Amino acid sequence: MHLLWFYVAIALAVSDEVHSRLVWDYVRDFYIIFGGILSSALDSVLETWIVHETLEACFHFIFISCVFFSFKVGFLAALIHFLLDVSHSIVIRHMPWLPHRALHFVCESVFFIIIFGF
Repeated sequence: MHLLWFYVAIALAVSDEVHSRLVWDYVRDFYIIFGGILSSALDSVLETWIVHETLEACFHFIFISCVFFSFKVGFLAALIHFLLDVSHSIVIRHMPWLPHRALHFVCESVFFIIIFGF
């Protein structure tokens, strides 16, 4: 249990990369069309963006829940990832890949250290 925070942070980083690869390498056309449908169905770009982040959080919830056999860990991972994505997208507009991954890993690690202990 002592290193659970580390394993969850690593699994969440893997989950984020898997999500990116799936979306942009395999279902890109569907995702673009789906985004257009969402955009036309919703009232603002902000709502579309929040729906996108929520769907990504759902992906992380499913992935992490399956890896750790725990809905609690999956929910917490999806929640912190969602909050972190939303907050850094508002505060920091453009971020290169490596600093983005490092920011997520550090913040998610600190969150899970607080939750699960040292």
